[in-house]
Amino acid sequence: MNGISDYLAQKYLDFVYGDGTWTKPSSLTLHLYKNDPGPDDSGDEVSDTVDDTAYAAQTITYDSVPTADASIGYLIKNDATETFAAVVYGSGAAAYDVSHWGVKDNSGNLLDYGPLPTTITREAGKTLVFNIGDIVHKAHRSL
Repeated sequence: MNGISDYLAQKYLDFVYGDGTWTKPSSLTLHLYKNDPGPDDSGDEVSDTVDDTAYAAQTITYDSVPTADASIGYLIKNDATETFAAVVYGSGAAAYDVSHWGVKDNSGNLLDYGPLPTTITREAGKTLVFNIGDIVHKAHRSL
């Protein structure tokens, strides 16, 4: 299930109900995880040393307006193709599995995350492509 991070929940509550201010991130990046990052970002992000020396988070952009969804509330989707470079094995010298994605702000704070439809085994020489609309953020009516 998709989720928002502890960081984003705190920023939201402080901004809406408290006396805090928050500046919209200047950029967002898509990250790959080998397990569920959870709201505290404690999962294992792909390592550019051990798993894949070609791994780098990808800049991600979204539809400019959220779409209403009768069953959940609102959602927003990536508006461009996101391509992770072909795998070059790191010191682990083996294929690895990716099960989740996460989106971080330009300061490296996890904002939200979710599972991939299926676990993907990343092997040497293979790219990973997310098409337009593959990364979906949902704003549920109730938490």
